[in-house]
Amino acid sequence: MTGRDPQGVQPMPIWLRPGALVLFVLALTLARLLAGGFSGLSEDEAYYRLWGLNPAWGYFDHPPMVGWWVALGHLVAGDTALGTRLIGILAAAFGSLAIWRTASLLYGARAAGWAVLFFNATFLIGIGSLITTPDAPSVLFWGLTLWALAEFLHSDNANWWLAVGFFAGLGLISKYSVLFLGVGIVLWLVWVPQARRSFATWQLWAGGLVAVLICLPVVWWNAAYEWASFVKQFGRAVPHGWTFKYIFEFIGAEIGLLNPLVAIPALVGFGCAAKRTALRREPVASLLLLTTAPFLAYLVVHAFHARVQANWPAPLLPAAVLVAAGMAAGVDAPRSVIGRIIRICRNAAVPVGVGLSLVFYVHAVWPLSGAAARKDPSFQIRGWEDIASQLVTLGTENNASWVATTSYGMTGQLAFALRHNNLPVVSLTERIRYVMAPEPDPALLRKPALYVSVARRDASLTLRDRFADVTPLTVLVRRVRGVALEEIRVYRVEGAAASPLDPLFPVFAN
Repeated sequence: MTGRDPQGVQPMPIWLRPGALVLFVLALTLARLLAGGFSGLSEDEAYYRLWGLNPAWGYFDHPPMVGWWVALGHLVAGDTALGTRLIGILAAAFGSLAIWRTASLLYGARAAGWAVLFFNATFLIGIGSLITTPDAPSVLFWGLTLWALAEFLHSDNANWWLAVGFFAGLGLISKYSVLFLGVGIVLWLVWVPQARRSFATWQLWAGGLVAVLICLPVVWWNAAYEWASFVKQFGRAVPHGWTFKYIFEFIGAEIGLLNPLVAIPALVGFGCAAKRTALRREPVASLLLLTTAPFLAYLVVHAFHARVQANWPAPLLPAAVLVAAGMAAGVDAPRSVIGRIIRICRNAAVPVGVGLSLVFYVHAVWPLSGAAARKDPSFQIRGWEDIASQLVTLGTENNASWVATTSYGMTGQLAFALRHNNLPVVSLTERIRYVMAPEPDPALLRKPALYVSVARRDASLTLRDRFADVTPLTVLVRRVRGVALEEIRVYRVEGAAASPLDPLFPVFAN
């Protein structure tokens, strides 16, 4: 590629050229690998680590892809924080390549450069790529599906529908919300005459079959376990009353995670895309708008009856970045107030987004301050090594052979922190979360144990229903830079007459 836009209008700025973009992404990836390897895990990451240790076709909370990614990372980097995060971090780099190619096809070389910069300047990628969640694979495969659709638009080669089905299927076994992408693709096929011709090709139908076949093992797993993850996830869609309480929180959170300086050109771009879709049925504008609209509409409706977690809209990120980049590429000489605003946002988005992300990486490894305590977004990753050391000492003093917990976050954190000690961690409750792992040895459960719980979630009052002997031992304090984060209560328990574990499916009982 030369240093000029394909239209030959203006020289391509050096920071938009492929070589500079590659160096930019590699440098950020290195920073993320270092931060990911030297900082502790969040509660959810520690929980997903257990999935990676026991790969399966499904899990209670989500489809299996994030567990497989963790397992693959462990093969490369071992059972470490970096191993748990490795594939997600690399996926952000690979996703940058996919975004570049997609923007090149849809908007041209100049927009492709801005798309890569914006993608990495969003806080969802800049900070979120450091944290292993199901959002990482769902963002990647949603983006790859858009790439395959862009290749189809560019070449009119129906074979790309096979790739669309493949990537959409992988997205579905990453997060069920990718179902809405399928709805959006159908809307696009129906609305755009150029795309509608695909209904007559065998590749479109074969691509759909590929997506279904990829998902069948996940359906089979759910059938074997009383439709556990389907009930968990799709049950959220059922409204239980309506309220305005969450809608503004939802809007603010999404603008913030996208990076407000990227969100502004994205919102303007979607407005323009809506006009072009309605009036001219433009294939490019319609593609990005209609593949986004179904999921966005669902989230808005959901926000009127329940809280939308800030990470849920993550799969919409590639489309938002592409639209924002398309707007940014056309405002080098703005003639309107909106154009000047977009140019200001464009020029500031990357320094602000990347700069704040780098500060977060440093803070994750070397906390800059503990003054914010639990209000610090990184508080979950702090102080677990010290807690584990104290538990090992307490276990030796009290002849404890295992650790009992009653929350998935504590289970994951202690299992990771104690992984090198002969002190297995077993959750007494929500056993469906751990169905992928071998059941604990009944002989182990009859031995003395330490019950560990965060003080604000202490379930010790119910321990006497499970154990004959329950003795309070101490209260440990998890700290960062001398500031207390939370109190952790420890009990010695012994004398389980039968299994102290809950039944497998209590969540489905009436």
